[in-house]
Formats: sequence, C-alpha cells, structure tokens
Amino acid sequence: MPETLLLMELSAHGRSIDLHEITQIVLGDLGATIQTLRLAGHEYPVAEGRPNRIEDCISALGVQACIDAASRRTLNRAMDKLSIRKAWSHAGEIAGNCKRIAETMARNVGPDEAYLNGLLHSLGSLPAILGWEPMYPVLKDPDLVGLRLAQAWSLPLCVVEYFRELRDLPSSGRWIGIVHGAHEELNLYSRECSSNERRSSRVSARGRLASVSS
Repeated sequence: MPETLLLMELSAHGRSIDLHEITQIVLGDLGATIQTLRLAGHEYPVAEGRPNRIEDCISALGVQACIDAASRRTLNRAMDKLSIRKAWSHAGEIAGNCKRIAETMARNVGPDEAYLNGLLHSLGSLPAILGWEPMYPVLKDPDLVGLRLAQAWSLPLCVVEYFRELRDLPSSGRWIGIVHGAHEELNLYSRECSSNERRSSRVSARGRLASVSS
C-alpha cells in the first residue's frame, strides 16, 4: 500500500533508524512483507544462512534495499479496489490471531512463524485478486498456486510447510490447525481464503487442537 511505503521512508530518514518500528510497518502490510522476503530469497539463493524473519531480512539487506523492493510494486489508485484492501486487512487479522494462538501453545511453535503463515495464508489467491490470471493456468487450485509461489520466491520454510499441509489433505498439520483457529476466533471464512482451506475447516475443532498441541 502507498501509505506503507510512505511510513517506511519516513522511518528510514529520521536521525536514527528504529529497526523494530520499521519491522512492524513491513509486517503490517502483506505486499511489503512478500517483497522483503522475495528480495531475501533472491539475495540468498541458498537456504542455509538466508534470513527468514523480517527483522533479520531488513538487517541483512539494508533498509533502503527493502524500501526499493516495496516501491517496485506499489498499488496505485487504479488498483486500489475494495477486494485488495479486504485481502490485506483479512491477512493482518489472521496473522495477529495466529501469533496469539502460538504464544499460548505448550509445544514450541514460533509466534513469529505463526504470524507469517497467517499473513501469507491466502498467498495463492493473490493472482486472482491482483489480476495475474493469464500467468497461472492452475489458478483454480489456489493452494497449489500458493505452494508454487512460496517455492519460486524462496519464502521461509514454515510458509512452504503450510501449503504442503494444505496439499496433503485430509491430513492436518500444525500450521493448518493454527490458521483455522485464527479464523474461528474471527468467525470468518472469507472468499480470500483458498477452497481447500475452507473444505478442511470441516475437521472438528477437537481434532485440530490435537494435531497442533501433541
């Protein structure tokens, strides 16, 4: 979003850069997060040693490089449609809930990873929302699109794992359980979510909790 880019630039041009502040700005925007992670994947083609947390990406790549990456795909007024803003807002709400759920779990599930999966859980729907349909003949299967994008862009392993779990249905894994729990907290299964994700939501809450807390 243009306002995210403006906040990033203002934060970067102060007397000193607050890494936590600019990290929260990036994590508050689905597109800025994706662009930062894509840049990290490009600059660190080997998974070993690649930064995965946004804070680490900004530290390794530099603030200006992250700003430049975000500015390449800024949503202009012509694209500023309600569906886009709804998708961004939905992603942020689910991300926050995923992080809270992870923080309460006895098992060691990273809250930062949970937030990232919540933010990117509808990655496979972005081509349709942003008008990329001609690029993806498999668009009717957004979970497959999400997996392919996560792999092509070298996104963090936790994101790839989440989309692999969706592809392996009807089995459910830890990330599916957390994302579904986040949706239940909002009582919201919107059209931004993938069809497989909605279909798998029929699994009982008891079964899902067992899968993520064992």
